[in-house]
Amino acid sequence: METPIHSLSALFKQLGLPDDAVSIDQFIVTHSPLKPDLHLADAFFWNEAQQQLLRDEILEDADWAEVIDQLDVLLRKGRSE
Repeated sequence: METPIHSLSALFKQLGLPDDAVSIDQFIVTHSPLKPDLHLADAFFWNEAQQQLLRDEILEDADWAEVIDQLDVLLRKGRSE
């Protein structure tokens, strides 16, 4: 399996959120688990710019897509790392 181009920390920074490990863990704990039928970008806690970034990057299968998928998985099950 290849290492993602971007890290989870870099994604949080791109989203304008605190990007240190403690803040990321807290975000995941606070906002998980997401309902299975809810698209990540449609979650209530994103602002419009964040939603657009998440949608665009996934639709374009851009460099960020893999780490966005990683965040999606973490928010559905909670962080166990």
